[in-house]
Amino acid sequence: MSKSDIAGFAALTGDEQWIHTDASRAREGPFGTTIAHGYLTLSLVFPLLAELLDFTNVRMVVNYGLNRVRFPSAVPAGARIRLAATVTEVTRIGDDCYELVILSRLECDRGTKPAAVVELIYRAYE
Repeated sequence: MSKSDIAGFAALTGDEQWIHTDASRAREGPFGTTIAHGYLTLSLVFPLLAELLDFTNVRMVVNYGLNRVRFPSAVPAGARIRLAATVTEVTRIGDDCYELVILSRLECDRGTKPAAVVELIYRAYE
């Protein structure tokens, strides 16, 4: 997670709290460095998930929502992240739609706990 990504997200959302944007103050803070915003971390789940899932024979896939989101640990500036995901449920909805529940864990190379645990819901239309 680059410092410029964090700064850009801060500027875009107006969340410029010092733990995200002030490197010298953050050095003395609870994380020892600047960290990514939780919602910035969450936003990265979606493009990473697209690298893991391959939808064939569908005309459209939509993000239907989230059941649960937790941020057990912070993502420090400069850290690398990766995503692990498991499809936990598939339900047919109508004649041409499947609903998928996907449990995902966003892991950070600088921690032992996941940075985010997210249960996503997608709908895939045939």
